[in-house]
Amino acid sequence: MDTGPHSEQMDLTDSSEINSDCGSVEYLETSESALSDYYESDSSQSREATDQSGRLGVGRLQYGCSHYRRRCRIRAPCCKEIYDCRHCHNEAKNTLTMSALESHDVPRHQVEKIICSLCDMEQDVRQDCMNCGVRMGEYFCEKCKFWDDDISKQQYHCDGCGICRTGGQDNFFHCQHCDCCYSIMLRGNHSCVERAMHHNCPVCFEFLFESTKDISVLPCGHTLHMDCLKEMQLHFQFSCSVCSKSICDMSKVWEKLDQEVASTPMPEAYQNKMVWILCNDCGTTSEVRFHVLAHKCLNCKSYNTRQIRGGSSASNCTTSG
Repeated sequence: MDTGPHSEQMDLTDSSEINSDCGSVEYLETSESALSDYYESDSSQSREATDQSGRLGVGRLQYGCSHYRRRCRIRAPCCKEIYDCRHCHNEAKNTLTMSALESHDVPRHQVEKIICSLCDMEQDVRQDCMNCGVRMGEYFCEKCKFWDDDISKQQYHCDGCGICRTGGQDNFFHCQHCDCCYSIMLRGNHSCVERAMHHNCPVCFEFLFESTKDISVLPCGHTLHMDCLKEMQLHFQFSCSVCSKSICDMSKVWEKLDQEVASTPMPEAYQNKMVWILCNDCGTTSEVRFHVLAHKCLNCKSYNTRQIRGGSSASNCTTSG
């Protein structure tokens, strides 16, 4: 008689009865229940995290002003009024109709209260709304009290400047002497001017250091808005508005002026007239022949000069222009 299968089945049955008496089956059922509860809890937490993550991006790039895309407004600590950003405040408080006593700028680092643009709850400075959970700015700087949803600007905070800049931290360096951030292409390759941007643009008179517009650094080290520089060039202005030095290589222009001067002889009464000139490019003074078109520097050959006084006649002068 074949007893193999029967004996094996009996063994399993007996084993099952023994295990049941020991409580192992009950333990297994309890473990499966706990495991199910754990997975359900973990799944719930995962859904909550996903929901929270999705909530952070609600309204992104849909709120803000002409200056910044953000999902909050600030309460100005100076006048307690609410504005989309500090620029909106400053524009409103510095109009031509505003009296000198009322005109003022917001102290940006003193902002303490903000209002969520989605739920209108006022709260302390933070990145995520404490009420609705929305992220009020994809970029947030607690030092500057600054929010911006448009992170394509590659914002970063410069401790040297004490404010946030755009363009990517890896693309700029802070010049300690000029006390401002410059492109890394200008590292060791620019003329240092102390606090170069801590003044108004010489063309439009907007304060450069905190301007949101692109800024150009001239060979002389002075700064102005890029748009203002382009406007100057459209009007054939090729010298710095601050120091009068040439803003680009003018050698081709000087060659043309050489030809113009040579082809335009002066009347006999002025042929022996001499004048003293100051070169705006190299700073050298020279005594040269007077010409109605231009005077050429004897040192650097530039025509970017100005007459400073009259001179002797050519017959008494040992140097000629």
